[in-house]
Amino acid sequence: MQLTDIQMRDPFVLADPDSQTYYLYGTTDKDPWKAKGVGFDAYHSKDLLAWEGPIEVFSPDKAFWGTHNFWAPEVHRYRGHYYLFASFKAENRCRGTQILSSASPLGPFVPVSAKPATPESWECLDGTLHIDQKGKPWIVFCHEWVQVNDGQICATPLRDDLSEPIAEPIVLFHASDAAWTKRLARRDGSGLVDARVTDGPFLHTAQDGTLLMLWSSVGQEGYVMGYATSTSGSILGPWVQSEEPLIVCDGGHGMIFTSFEGLRYLTYHSPNKTPNERPFFARLEERDGSLACL
Repeated sequence: MQLTDIQMRDPFVLADPDSQTYYLYGTTDKDPWKAKGVGFDAYHSKDLLAWEGPIEVFSPDKAFWGTHNFWAPEVHRYRGHYYLFASFKAENRCRGTQILSSASPLGPFVPVSAKPATPESWECLDGTLHIDQKGKPWIVFCHEWVQVNDGQICATPLRDDLSEPIAEPIVLFHASDAAWTKRLARRDGSGLVDARVTDGPFLHTAQDGTLLMLWSSVGQEGYVMGYATSTSGSILGPWVQSEEPLIVCDGGHGMIFTSFEGLRYLTYHSPNKTPNERPFFARLEERDGSLACL
């Protein structure tokens, strides 16, 4: 199986050093928008070319709160375990990011707590794990534009076991801070066209120590992905936006991983339309704290 055979949004690669295996996760429900959520599948490969799967890594039991919009799973290795961050929604409940854990990269993953790690009264999505310079874990996520109009990217510190947040969220920046985002009509019926999207944050520390954050939005070309740079090296910023997006092919929601040969890769899905979306990998180069696709 090749990447072109896999219908997937929001691809995420875990390069597992113990098994020398690449694990590919993403939004894999055939209809992730309106149908009831099924779960998450994963694929694995030794060379990034030939993939085996799908393998079910999460399927909700009757007690699980999420029923729809099973989106954007990503798996992080942390303190000897594997943690899955993913977005879910249910009737009369806001969308939020739930954290799950497993002893294996192929699951099964089970929730670390009964509720999401994002605020229950906020419409949130695309939570990701960041470990700061002191070794402390944070969840970085989007406060959705459908609720706040100008989408936000926020961060909240977590307990060391990732079981729950230990402080209120901090707004890191707004979608309108980037010149490459496009104004959209608000969802509140006002008729105002000043809303902007934040989507898919992912933190990456460059070889020179620069802290970068990938994130996606709607641009003039459709779905696009750019990045921001923390001028302090801290998750708290300040964050300066790239002048142009990295990806403009109606694709985005990506992350960065390093191959076992030491090569950097950028992932993303394109096009941004179901059922045609496919995962893509692009070689990535770091240039004095900035990013460029090869």
